[in-house]
Amino acid sequence: MTSPAPVRLAWLDALRGFAALVVVCFHLSPQVIGNERHLAIYRHIDFGKYGVLLFFLVSGYVIPMSLERHGSLRRFWVGRLFRIYPAYLVAIALALLVAAAGLTRLQDSVRDETVTSALAHVTMMSDLVGLHGAVRVFWTLSYEMTFYLVVSGLFVWRLHRHSAWWAAGLTLVALIGGAALPDDLLGATFAQRRVTAAILVLVVGLSILAYVTDRLVPAAGAAGIALVLLPAVNGHARENTVIASWQGLLLLAVMFAGTVVYRWQHGQIGGRAAAFALTVVALGVVGAHWTHLGTSAALWLWLANVGAVAVTFLLAYAMRNRTVPFMFTWLGRISYSLYLLHVIVLFLLPHVVPDLGTHGWRFRVAVGLAYVAASLVTAWLAYRMVEMPGQRLGRKIAARLEPRPASARSLATLRAAPGTGRGENQRQSV
Repeated sequence: MTSPAPVRLAWLDALRGFAALVVVCFHLSPQVIGNERHLAIYRHIDFGKYGVLLFFLVSGYVIPMSLERHGSLRRFWVGRLFRIYPAYLVAIALALLVAAAGLTRLQDSVRDETVTSALAHVTMMSDLVGLHGAVRVFWTLSYEMTFYLVVSGLFVWRLHRHSAWWAAGLTLVALIGGAALPDDLLGATFAQRRVTAAILVLVVGLSILAYVTDRLVPAAGAAGIALVLLPAVNGHARENTVIASWQGLLLLAVMFAGTVVYRWQHGQIGGRAAAFALTVVALGVVGAHWTHLGTSAALWLWLANVGAVAVTFLLAYAMRNRTVPFMFTWLGRISYSLYLLHVIVLFLLPHVVPDLGTHGWRFRVAVGLAYVAASLVTAWLAYRMVEMPGQRLGRKIAARLEPRPASARSLATLRAAPGTGRGENQRQSV
C-alpha cells in the first residue's frame, strides 16, 4: 500500500479523484437514468466539462510546481513521460483488443486514417490534429500535452512567472477573437491532418530530446511557446470534441488559472493580479460561450459549469491544510487510470447486461454501482501494475541521466532557476 500523501498535496489528490469520478458517472448516467433525464440535467449543468475543468485547474497548479521543484527540464520530462505514457499505451492496447474481439467499434478516424492516427497518438495530440483518439476521452490529453510544452518553453525563457498575463490574455483572445479564429487551418483535409501529425511528432519529439540531452534548449523552448498557436487555429478540425478554436484557448486559460493560484499562494504574484486574472478567466469563459453561441441557454449552462468548478476548487483549497481521508487520496492516485480506462469498461457493460434501460430503476442503480466498482478495481490494478512500475523506472532513468551534484546545474536549470518567493521552500513532490 502506498504511503499517505503529504497534507499539502492531499487536497489536490482528492480533487483529481473527485473529478475523475464525476466524469465516470457522467458517462454512465444515460444507461442508469435514461437519455431523457441525462439530457435534462445536461441542459442545466454539463458534469463532463465540470470534471474536465477541475482536472485542468489541478494540472495548472501541479505542473509548474513539479517543474520548478525539479529545477531541471530533463528530470521533469523523464518523470512526465514515465508518469503518463505507460497507462496511456495500455489503454490503447486494451481498446484495440476489445475492438478486435468485436465488443466495440474503433473510432472511424482510427480505421480510416490509420497512419495519421498512429502519428497523432505518439504525441497524444489526436484532438488537435483533427482526429478522435482510440479512447474517446483522450481528447483532454491533447491540451495537457500542449500545456506541458508551453510551460516548459516559458520556463526556459524565464517567462514562467507571468501566469496571470497568460491566463487573462488567452481568455481575452478567445472572447474577442472568437469567430475570427480559424477552426481548421491545419486539419481541414486528409493531407493537412497527416502533415500536421507528422510535424508534431518532429517538434514534440525533438523538443523533449533537447530537454533530456540538454542541447538546443532555447530552440525547444521557443517551439514549445509557439505551440499555443495550435489550438488557436486548429481547435475544431473535423472531429474534435472542442467546439471551436476559441474554446480550445479557454481550456488552456483554465490551466493557467490553476498556475495563478499556485503562484499567488507562494508569494510569486500579488493578490490583486491573481484576483484580476482569475476573474477575467471565470467571466471570460462564461462570456465567450454566451457571445459566440448566442443563446441564453449557453449563458446559464456555463454560469453553472464555471460556478460549480469555482466553488469546488475553493472548498478544496480552503481545506488544504486538513487531513484528507485515505479513500479520497487513494482515488486521486488512481484517477489517471480511472479516467483512461472507465470508458473501456463501459464498452463491456451492454454485453454483460443487455438492454439495461428496460429494467427497473433499482436494478439499473445496482448495475451502475457494480460498474463503478469494476472501473475502480481496473484502475487500481493499472495503477499498481503499470503506473507505479513506470514511475519507478522513470526515477531510475532520471537519476542515471543526471548523476552530477546539485552544484553542476544544467543549461535548462540555469536559464530559469526559480526565484525566492515566500513559498519556495514549501514545494512538495508530485
